[in-house]
Amino acid sequence: MPCRILIIADSATGLSYQRALCPGDYDVRLFEHPADGIAAAARGLFDLILLRRAGPDSETLDLLRQLRESDVAARIVIVSPDATVQAAVAAIKEGAADYVLEPGTAEELRSLLRRHEHTAHERPATLGVADTTRGENRGFEGMLGQCPAMLEVFALIQRIAPSESTVLVSGESGTGKEMVVRAIHRLSRRGDCPLLACDCTALAPTLLESELFGHVKGSFSGAIATKSGLFEVAHQGTLLLDEVANLSCETQGKLLRVLETRNVRKVGDTAEHEVDIRLIATTNRNLAEMVKLGEFRADLYYRLNVVPVALPPLRQRSGDVPLLAGAFLEQFSRRMKVAVRGFAADAMEQMETYSWPGNVRELRNIVERLAVLYGGSRIELSHLPIEIREARSTVSTAETPRTWDEFKRLKRQIIDDLERRFLVAALERASQNVTQAAESVGMQRPNFHAMLRSHNLKGSGEAR
Repeated sequence: MPCRILIIADSATGLSYQRALCPGDYDVRLFEHPADGIAAAARGLFDLILLRRAGPDSETLDLLRQLRESDVAARIVIVSPDATVQAAVAAIKEGAADYVLEPGTAEELRSLLRRHEHTAHERPATLGVADTTRGENRGFEGMLGQCPAMLEVFALIQRIAPSESTVLVSGESGTGKEMVVRAIHRLSRRGDCPLLACDCTALAPTLLESELFGHVKGSFSGAIATKSGLFEVAHQGTLLLDEVANLSCETQGKLLRVLETRNVRKVGDTAEHEVDIRLIATTNRNLAEMVKLGEFRADLYYRLNVVPVALPPLRQRSGDVPLLAGAFLEQFSRRMKVAVRGFAADAMEQMETYSWPGNVRELRNIVERLAVLYGGSRIELSHLPIEIREARSTVSTAETPRTWDEFKRLKRQIIDDLERRFLVAALERASQNVTQAAESVGMQRPNFHAMLRSHNLKGSGEAR
């Protein structure tokens, strides 16, 4: 069956959309007056609703609410001649499946609709907003989140995915940077082409250059055959440079030249080859600070940081811990074929108190552990790892004390919280080895160990 589309737009724009889609694989109904379109949407069986308004954002949101209140089963895509991130976030919160800048050509319009056809027969998915009437959260491209910061990330992904711009995704380890990259690729015009990733931390500089740019036979010891690099293999697709901050200065210079010329020369070769790729880089370090310290090339940083996407750490995603933990528990329980009993209220409250230095990855691993050990029963407070059970509420630095005693209390709380997060993060980076953790932060082991005891923490091989 052809995809059934309802268009609500002024006559001139609506007719141009209709001409672009018909004849073809679409069954299109056009309504100039919003009230008529809403009534038809409530009566008809449409797969997609294309809502295009040139008026104020408030009017568009009002129409969106009316469609949602009519219990329309179709996905709603809003097209705007002057789309903004703020307007997109507001629309997504109200249940829009997409919010995009008006397509400039007929092919761009068809490409937009094709992105939604594979889910056209499903109920519209809000971008990580829980459906309280049905008790579900459909998420956005595999990512869950309902806090304002994540909704802005989701809206930004939709805005930048159709472009060809280079993207720099930043965030702490475990925040889900690679998932953002995959979402951008899937929603882009290159979505049917390869997405290849290069871990910039895994190889020595010489081997990394061969991995990226390729090499010719005999160019170095062990080069027994000519090999194409990732830039060539990813032709017409997307190339991910994972943890780009770890590139050597020499490799940074060669990468900069490729980005400027879009030509690649294999190691040991004299000829250059043109490449057509979209580059996305990720980093868990502050590249701007590295530039100031002379540890990263400024010209490469500006080439990479065309469109920045910053992922918030889990401790700053208010309300997302229960959402994520519940989804992970259901996933692992289904995999192990045990009944989902959920979390006790005090257990979940304590999980929200914890600072999660390992972010979403740490939460997922801990929920998997809980599902393995206690699957089929409700997760109680006593089941949680001791570092979570003993976590204290993170203090907001926005709180302003009114008296000297309040100032001293708040100062002590802030220091305690900072010390604990510092220790937990150091232990995690050192795989819980106390000696290595102390060395990595520049402390003597006895002093580091004393701080651990003061916070009732321990590393591997130690008793409490």
